[in-house]
Amino acid sequence: MPYAAAAELAERLRAIADPARLRILSVVLSHADGTACVCEISDAVGTSAPALGRHLAALREAGLLQSEVRGPWSVHRATEDGRQLYARVQGCRPQEAPAAR
Repeated sequence: MPYAAAAELAERLRAIADPARLRILSVVLSHADGTACVCEISDAVGTSAPALGRHLAALREAGLLQSEVRGPWSVHRATEDGRQLYARVQGCRPQEAPAAR
Protein backbone atom coordinates (compact mmCIF):
# COMPACT_ATOMS: atom_id res chain seq x y z
CA MET A 1 0.00 0.00 0.00
CA PRO A 2 1.45 3.37 -0.94
CA TYR A 3 2.22 5.74 1.93
CA ALA A 4 -0.46 8.27 0.92
CA ALA A 5 -3.17 5.59 0.88
CA ALA A 6 -1.99 4.23 4.23
CA ALA A 7 -2.04 7.71 5.77
CA GLU A 8 -5.58 8.36 4.49
CA LEU A 9 -6.84 5.02 5.82
CA ALA A 10 -5.16 5.64 9.18
CA GLU A 11 -6.92 9.01 9.45
CA ARG A 12 -10.30 7.40 8.83
CA LEU A 13 -9.61 4.62 11.29
CA ARG A 14 -8.60 7.19 13.93
CA ALA A 15 -11.91 8.96 13.35
CA ILE A 16 -13.96 5.86 14.14
CA ALA A 17 -11.66 4.56 16.88
CA ASP A 18 -13.69 6.62 19.38
CA PRO A 19 -16.75 4.65 20.58
CA ALA A 20 -19.00 7.72 20.39
CA ARG A 21 -18.04 8.33 16.76
CA LEU A 22 -18.64 4.71 15.85
CA ARG A 23 -22.06 4.96 17.49
CA ILE A 24 -22.82 8.16 15.58
CA LEU A 25 -22.08 6.40 12.30
CA SER A 26 -24.23 3.48 13.43
CA VAL A 27 -27.18 5.77 14.27
CA VAL A 28 -26.99 7.56 10.94
CA LEU A 29 -26.78 4.31 8.99
CA SER A 30 -29.64 2.73 10.93
CA HIS A 31 -32.19 5.19 9.53
CA ALA A 32 -34.11 4.00 6.49
CA ASP A 33 -33.29 7.11 4.47
CA GLY A 34 -29.66 7.14 5.61
CA THR A 35 -29.93 10.50 7.34
CA ALA A 36 -30.30 11.57 10.96
CA CYS A 37 -30.80 14.96 12.53
CA VAL A 38 -28.53 16.06 15.33
CA CYS A 39 -31.32 15.63 17.90
CA GLU A 40 -31.72 11.93 16.97
CA ILE A 41 -27.99 11.39 17.17
CA SER A 42 -27.72 13.20 20.49
CA ASP A 43 -30.53 11.12 22.03
CA ALA A 44 -28.95 7.85 20.89
CA VAL A 45 -25.34 8.67 21.76
CA GLY A 46 -26.03 10.52 25.00
CA THR A 47 -23.21 13.05 24.83
CA SER A 48 -23.19 16.79 25.44
CA ALA A 49 -23.87 19.16 22.55
CA PRO A 50 -20.28 20.51 22.45
CA ALA A 51 -18.81 16.99 22.47
CA LEU A 52 -21.26 15.85 19.80
CA GLY A 53 -20.25 18.80 17.63
CA ARG A 54 -16.57 17.84 17.92
CA HIS A 55 -17.34 14.19 17.06
CA LEU A 56 -19.41 15.19 14.03
CA ALA A 57 -16.63 17.52 12.86
CA ALA A 58 -14.03 14.75 13.17
CA LEU A 59 -16.20 12.40 11.08
CA ARG A 60 -16.73 15.10 8.45
CA GLU A 61 -13.01 15.94 8.31
CA ALA A 62 -12.23 12.24 7.80
CA GLY A 63 -14.66 12.16 4.87
CA LEU A 64 -17.03 9.72 6.58
CA LEU A 65 -19.99 12.03 7.13
CA GLN A 66 -21.69 14.89 5.28
CA SER A 67 -23.85 17.50 6.95
CA GLU A 68 -26.39 19.98 5.66
CA VAL A 69 -28.83 22.42 7.17
CA ARG A 70 -32.50 21.86 6.38
CA GLY A 71 -34.49 24.68 7.89
CA PRO A 72 -33.83 24.66 11.64
CA TRP A 73 -32.27 21.16 11.60
CA SER A 74 -28.78 19.93 10.95
CA VAL A 75 -29.01 16.64 9.04
CA HIS A 76 -26.15 14.17 8.71
CA ARG A 77 -25.54 11.42 6.14
CA ALA A 78 -22.75 8.88 5.88
CA THR A 79 -20.61 9.15 2.77
CA GLU A 80 -19.99 6.10 0.60
CA ASP A 81 -16.57 5.78 2.27
CA GLY A 82 -18.27 5.99 5.66
CA ARG A 83 -20.74 3.23 4.75
CA GLN A 84 -18.01 0.97 3.40
CA LEU A 85 -15.68 1.49 6.35
CA TYR A 86 -18.48 0.90 8.85
CA ALA A 87 -19.46 -2.34 7.06
CA ARG A 88 -15.86 -3.55 7.15
CA VAL A 89 -15.48 -2.68 10.83
CA GLN A 90 -18.70 -4.54 11.60
CA GLY A 91 -17.18 -7.59 9.89
CA CYS A 92 -14.19 -7.42 12.25
CA ARG A 93 -16.16 -7.67 15.48
CA PRO A 94 -14.88 -10.41 17.79
CA GLN A 95 -16.98 -13.53 18.09
CA GLU A 96 -18.83 -13.92 21.36
CA ALA A 97 -17.32 -16.55 23.60
CA PRO A 98 -19.53 -19.56 24.19
CA ALA A 99 -21.24 -19.64 27.58
CA ALA A 100 -19.40 -21.61 30.25
CA ARG A 101 -21.05 -24.89 31.20
